[in-house]
Amino acid sequence: MAIPAGTKFHGVAPGVDTINKGSATANANRDAYTLEQIQEATSPGWARYIDTQYTEAFPLNLADQVKVTLPNNAGTITKSRITSDFYDLATQKIIGLQINEVQIISIEFKAQAPNANQTHLDLSIEDGGGNIQNLEKAIGFIKGNATTEVFHNMFQYYIDQQFIDNGATIKIQAHGGTATIWDIEYFIQRTQYGE
Repeated sequence: MAIPAGTKFHGVAPGVDTINKGSATANANRDAYTLEQIQEATSPGWARYIDTQYTEAFPLNLADQVKVTLPNNAGTITKSRITSDFYDLATQKIIGLQINEVQIISIEFKAQAPNANQTHLDLSIEDGGGNIQNLEKAIGFIKGNATTEVFHNMFQYYIDQQFIDNGATIKIQAHGGTATIWDIEYFIQRTQYGE
């Protein structure tokens, strides 16, 4: 049960009997909430979505100059107490829950390129109107050809009406050559409530 907005809480001393002894009218305006419900209502929450489709043995192949959605089938999900999701598996989009809330996403994956000296990846978060708040990063390969590298990229953004309406898509594109990518994970944390 969600705690309605504007609900007031009154503390009582530990020895006070909390059995509802008011009139029927007064009792109708009182509800009891568990500590877990209060924690869920006040905890911003987080979730980790781990892709189980693309592995080192069967990676996602990125063609040169072709932008694609960075896939995540959310085969493994770990969440805090909050019941809401921050990622829609059906649309492959990250989603907002309230206007003006703030989220941080960590996008993690492993990748390699056969021509590391001339290839880089562009990672971006986009919605129907294009890049949102300049959430884009160029990622270079520094360990050499066909050598696995682990990438951990963080973006912070706020939720506006367009984000609520459309969600946002994580995109990846190889430049200068082909690349492979696997072990994709999204860790999304809501750091501030909206409205």
